[in-house]
Amino acid sequence: MVKLVSIAKYISSPMSTKKISSQEARPGTSPGAGSKKQDAWLVADRLHSAAIHLLRRVRHEDTASGEGPARLSALSVLVFAGPRPGQSKTLGELAAAEQVKPPTMSRIVAGLVRSHLATIAVDPHDARRMRISATTKGTRLLQQARERRIASLSANLDRLSSAELAELGAAVESLIKLLQNWC
Repeated sequence: MVKLVSIAKYISSPMSTKKISSQEARPGTSPGAGSKKQDAWLVADRLHSAAIHLLRRVRHEDTASGEGPARLSALSVLVFAGPRPGQSKTLGELAAAEQVKPPTMSRIVAGLVRSHLATIAVDPHDARRMRISATTKGTRLLQQARERRIASLSANLDRLSSAELAELGAAVESLIKLLQNWC
């Protein structure tokens, strides 16, 4: 639990004017003083907030790509997600992954195609179904955007002490393990 709390501590916004105390988060509890379930809730609350703040900060790097966040997010599904990264997706699969309705995803995909970041092809097994794939240009754009995000994050993590960085690294490994067993 200490590792996950560390993530919230190191990633949460220094510009935030009000930190939520454990008493406000769940009345009558404090980390380590309650049950494991209460502690998990408190850590989840802080981690949720930290993850949102972290994403907002690194997302600023995406403006250099010239594409909007919805297009970049859908493109990332085409490039990095799935059983095999780079595998084509149907419009419905993309919409489900991005948690939007198919008409919304249709507009996003049309923009990706206009920008030459994605292509649409007929499914070889079902002519009624279209398959959407990232182009080489789209893959390159997304890899460059990812590198900019990582560089920005790395520059900020470099301000931590070696011990703090090691602790955060261990917490990240715990998160990866958790995500692999997500229910």
